[in-house]
Amino acid sequence: MSSHSPHGQSPLRTVQVLGGGNAASSAHVRSLAAGLVARGVRVTVCAPFEADDAYDFTGTGAAHVHVPRSSDPGSVAVLRAACTDADLVHAHGLHASFRAVLALSGRRTPLIVTWHDRAHAEGARAHLLRLLERRVARAATVLLGTSSDLVDRARGTGARDARLAAVALPRSRRTAHEGTEAAGPRSAKLRAELGATGRPLFVAAGSLERRRGHGLLLDAARVWRELDPAPLVVVAGEGPQRAELQRRIEDEELPVRLLGQRDDVSELLSAADLALLPGRGESRSVLAQEALHARVPLVAVVSGGIRELVGDAAELVPPHDPAAFAAAVVRLLDDPGRAEQLRDLGTRQAAGWPTEDETVAQVLSVYDELTQPQPMI
Repeated sequence: MSSHSPHGQSPLRTVQVLGGGNAASSAHVRSLAAGLVARGVRVTVCAPFEADDAYDFTGTGAAHVHVPRSSDPGSVAVLRAACTDADLVHAHGLHASFRAVLALSGRRTPLIVTWHDRAHAEGARAHLLRLLERRVARAATVLLGTSSDLVDRARGTGARDARLAAVALPRSRRTAHEGTEAAGPRSAKLRAELGATGRPLFVAAGSLERRRGHGLLLDAARVWRELDPAPLVVVAGEGPQRAELQRRIEDEELPVRLLGQRDDVSELLSAADLALLPGRGESRSVLAQEALHARVPLVAVVSGGIRELVGDAAELVPPHDPAAFAAAVVRLLDDPGRAEQLRDLGTRQAAGWPTEDETVAQVLSVYDELTQPQPMI
C-alpha cells in the first residue's frame, strides 16, 4: 500500500466527504484521515463546521472545507471546487455520497463510497431514499459496506463493485476503558451523581429517534421498575423524540433518565452493569463495540449487522419484542456467571475486530488500485 510518494510521484490527493450526522462515520473519518496523513497522503475533509469542531479533522493534519449538510446547488458547488484537484473522492454515508455524485458529475475522478449503516425513512421519503441508494450505488467506482448485509444491499441496488469494509473502533475509544487505579473511584462517583448507588445501572446511547428503539426500552423498563432494587436506565443522546419519551417516563414513573448529549459515554459504560442496544443502530454500533471492549455485558436487538459484529458475545433478542428484551436483562441480573461469560466472550470477540492500521491499509489498497498505473501485459 503506497501514497505514490515512494515511486517519485506527487502525494496522493484525497477528499473525504462527510455529512457529519453519524458518530460512527465521523469517528471513522477522523481515524482514517490521521492514518492517511501519517502515510504521506494529502487529505481534505469536506464536512460541516460542527463536525470539525467535534472531531478535529484539522488536528490530524488534514485540511477542512465547510460543506453544509445539504444537496442544494451552493453546497454542491463548494464540494465540486474542493474536489477539483483530487486524485479520488471518498464519501461516507448515503447523503454525503449523493452530494459527491452531484459534485463529480462530468468528471472521471474515482468515487469510493462507504455505507456505515442503512438509511431509514417512512412513507414517501422511504421511496426517495431508495432512489438515492440506487443513484449512489451505480455511480460509485467501489462501494464499501461495513457489514455483509450492506454489501448485499449495495449489490442488489446496482453497485458494480461492492466489498466488505474493515472499520475499526478508534484507539481513543478503546483505551478509554483500560483500567487505572482511579477507575473504581471515578465510576463510584459517577454512579452516585446519576443516582445509581445501591442499584443496577444500565446504559443506552443514541439519537432520540424512532429507529433507535427507545420506545421499546421504555416498554421494557415497565418490567424493571418492579424489581427490588429497581435498576436505573440512563440514555445518552438527543433528538426529536425527547419530549414524547420524557412524558412517558413521567406519566408511567419509569426508572429512566434522559441525559441529553454526552461526551463521556465511555465513562458511563465503565460505570455500568449492562449496556443496552434496543433499536436499529449503525451496522458497526459504536456502543456495542465500546461495551465489549469495556467488558460490560450487552443486550441488543438483532438488527442490521449486529450479529455479525458481536457473534455470541451478547444476549440478542428479536426486534419489536419488549418482553423478550426485558426478560434477557432480568436473566443476566439473576445469573452473574452468565454475565461473566459474556465479558470473556466479548474480550475474545473484540480481539478479532479490525485495527486502525488494518482499516487504513485496506482503504489505501483500494486507492492504489484505482489510481496507480496498470502494467502493460
